[in-house]
Amino acid sequence: ALIEEHLGPRLIGEEALALEKIWDMMFRLTKPYGSMGLASYAISAIDLALWDLKGKLLGKPVYALLGGPQKERIFCYATGNDVDWYLELGFQAVKLACPYGPADGLWGLEENERLVARTREQVGEQVEVMLDCWMAFDVEYAVRLAERLRPYRLKWLEECLIPEDLEAHWELRRRLPWQTLATGEHWYTPFPFAFACRHRVVDILQPDIAWCGGLTACLKIAHLAEAAGLSVILHGGGNTPYGQHFTYAMPVSPWCEFFIASPPGVPLEEVMPLPGVPVPRDGWLVPSDAPGFGLEIPEEWLVPF
Repeated sequence: ALIEEHLGPRLIGEEALALEKIWDMMFRLTKPYGSMGLASYAISAIDLALWDLKGKLLGKPVYALLGGPQKERIFCYATGNDVDWYLELGFQAVKLACPYGPADGLWGLEENERLVARTREQVGEQVEVMLDCWMAFDVEYAVRLAERLRPYRLKWLEECLIPEDLEAHWELRRRLPWQTLATGEHWYTPFPFAFACRHRVVDILQPDIAWCGGLTACLKIAHLAEAAGLSVILHGGGNTPYGQHFTYAMPVSPWCEFFIASPPGVPLEEVMPLPGVPVPRDGWLVPSDAPGFGLEIPEEWLVPF
């Protein structure tokens, strides 16, 4: 409804390649009901479609429009808890989903530590381990858990706090100066990321390119991060062509996340929902060089629209 009844009709007649202008129009048009959440999803969808169109019109992959490849290939980490399978697939970094939170008390703290300890023993010293806390903690719990997990050398601790509580992010940074922190999956528009850069509340910014405002928003975030000396690792960036092209071109984006929801043993090619999108091989990925984002959408998918 946001696209068909509000944003779309107001963009008809605009120059399709004027991406900055159109992004700014959408951002301001959504102000009466707020640019966060579902409105940001709609802005992202239109923005990504226009970048795809620009690439197709110019006959170039989107990463070429961003300056070309910054790296020969993209290092990918696997997200999920089937660590044996990820190692078999060749990944050299894994991110676990933290199963317990403050409501589980000391028992939950111990179980979280057991999971990380078991994983560290399983993967050895040459594989990075991260922990995704998915907005489940408060500052006190995050600090207590981080201190327990310090011997296992986590690469980073992710999204411990609810995203709206920016002051809590500052307090967590103050209390855990030694721990690499990451967040941003549930921040919308570049403005929360600007706060994070200004106050250095995290080390790694994690926007979702399909949620935060599209590629145009992610480029703004990348420039903020580069100036602040921070990194950008997109949420689920390896699972979409949009994230792949951004990561391939951006110096500030060293890694790509690949979330694996399928059971062990199922080839990654069989679970990729979008045709024409590469999947990691031995933990590395190279995006499609076809025009636009390289999507190969079957025509029958478009019939209902």
